[in-house]
Amino acid sequence: MNLEAALRKYYQLSHFRSGQKETIQSILKQKHTLAMLPTGTGKSLCYQLPGRILEGAVIIISPLLSLMQDQVEQMKMKGEKRVVALNSFLTSVEKSRVLRQISQYKYIFISPEMISLPYILDKLQRMEISLFVIDEAHCISQWGYDFRPDYQKLGYIRQKLNNPLTLALTATATEEIRKDIINSLHLDEVEEIIYSVDRPNIAINIEELVHGQEKMEKLLDYIQKLDGQGIVYFSSKKLAEQTAAFLKERSSKRMMAYHGGMSQEDRILVQQQFQTGQLDVICATSAFGMGINKEDIRFIIHFHLPTQLESYLQEIGRAGRDGRQSVSFILYTPGDEWIAYQLIESELADELQINKWKLSLKKYPTFEAWQKKEGFQLEMLFTETQWRVLESYLEPNNKTVPELLSSLEMYNNFRNERVTEKKQKVQELIGWLHSASCRRMYIMDYFGEKYESKDKENCCDRCGLDLSAFFNSRNTNQHKVQVDWQEQLAFILNIKK
Repeated sequence: MNLEAALRKYYQLSHFRSGQKETIQSILKQKHTLAMLPTGTGKSLCYQLPGRILEGAVIIISPLLSLMQDQVEQMKMKGEKRVVALNSFLTSVEKSRVLRQISQYKYIFISPEMISLPYILDKLQRMEISLFVIDEAHCISQWGYDFRPDYQKLGYIRQKLNNPLTLALTATATEEIRKDIINSLHLDEVEEIIYSVDRPNIAINIEELVHGQEKMEKLLDYIQKLDGQGIVYFSSKKLAEQTAAFLKERSSKRMMAYHGGMSQEDRILVQQQFQTGQLDVICATSAFGMGINKEDIRFIIHFHLPTQLESYLQEIGRAGRDGRQSVSFILYTPGDEWIAYQLIESELADELQINKWKLSLKKYPTFEAWQKKEGFQLEMLFTETQWRVLESYLEPNNKTVPELLSSLEMYNNFRNERVTEKKQKVQELIGWLHSASCRRMYIMDYFGEKYESKDKENCCDRCGLDLSAFFNSRNTNQHKVQVDWQEQLAFILNIKK
């Protein structure tokens, strides 16, 4: 089959991007495929085009509601009407209607949580599935930076669906994590299509600053000067909001905050405003970005450290998808790593939380008996994320309390291993920050790649970087830092993480 002709016919495109054609060819040869392609290379085409050719439905597992909605809307705009997202955005009436007509859809986007529901799985088992796609497949691995426990059930889901042809897509995964993905999905004879993680059109600049106030002043300076639209990443929802308000007052840029604590409606509104150019800058937590398919983002700034190189690459990969030169910044002050450590410690329920739960559990014979009388305690004992991981690990339904207590001991070992591993990742990131070598060369070595420099001029701060190339000349006359900032800066920077 002439794939270039199919590309022109269905998508009006003249050529494939890196890795797309090889991935599509592998799928059309009926080979299970794991494709690691750089962010911004159009991974969605790797299942959309085969879906046009193969008989049967394409099931796409997606981790974020915003990502699903974005993909569905884009496909509809391009003329594909047989597409739907099965998620919590649908009302019960809409969901019932979609499930009654499920055989009419070619592309079905669904979360790993929803596909695990028995009545949903039963509907899909009756369909002819030509391709089972796992987007953001690094979420499968418990050692991945964005581990989602429901992703680990996808191997079981595949078996229930009669082991369909499978495509796993990711942008950043070490060899260890790729092996974990393949094993978790129970895949045999997998074709691996691995492209470099390097994005040569994204310059890397890291600045070490003395204290938080200097960092905030530097951020304002860059927000004023940098050309185009950009994203500033924070570890704290509160700080993202406060900083957005602070910068909005003192710069000419249009900006808003975005984080997981906002309502779905507000998140969608901010995302749409950014997509359509009504906002210049988003102050966001890591919840923002995975659902964004915007080609002309020009800069990414990390106000707080990412927790590892994989997540850093994923986040800066939002920039420069049109191939034009873009820039990424990390603004670092000594001690920032402790914020990352605190996030890692709080991600999973700790021993103190577990021991409190144990004391309560021991009064009952089974989990169901405890849940009936004291289930209200879950929200007080654990965060939503902590309980989701804990529940997935324990599978507590229909278990006796002695069985649960035994499983909790093993969970503590799992937690300690994961926390130790993730702290080591932070140390590796700090090592990269302080390294005197080329930033890009270090990253390539981390992923087991050989780096051959092509453009030292726009590489990184270690190789020499002229930041003025990224500044808008119309914004060179900036407001001076005013003394009356100090009170508000102190308020913002003392917010608890």
